[in-house]
Amino acid sequence: MPKQALPVVDLRAVACCPPIAVRPLDAGEAETVAPMFKALGDPVRLRLMSMIASAPEVCVCDLTPAFELSGPTISHHLKVLREAGLVDADRRGTWVWYRVRPEAFRQLAVLLQLPATADETVA
Repeated sequence: MPKQALPVVDLRAVACCPPIAVRPLDAGEAETVAPMFKALGDPVRLRLMSMIASAPEVCVCDLTPAFELSGPTISHHLKVLREAGLVDADRRGTWVWYRVRPEAFRQLAVLLQLPATADETVA
């Protein structure tokens, strides 16, 4: 069975989505954000994302030793994060440096916002 390639998400092309607590997503909105959630749904990618997000930028040479995985496997996971629109990368010499795309995380944060409940506002 052939592997399904994830489309590269262009966050500038879509002003997505009001909070899901405001109204249900339509099919197009769901297709826009699903690759980001799918990318973050893997424990290795979630850890990589956490490592990248905790610094202004991170060299792949600093990411790889944190895992008991081969370099090509780490590269695959980083590619998935890039294609989902969560990180940007720049090659500098032999190394690739990664940084978070803040607009992607702002978009996910807006999507996941819940209105304050009466219990939360009384505290």
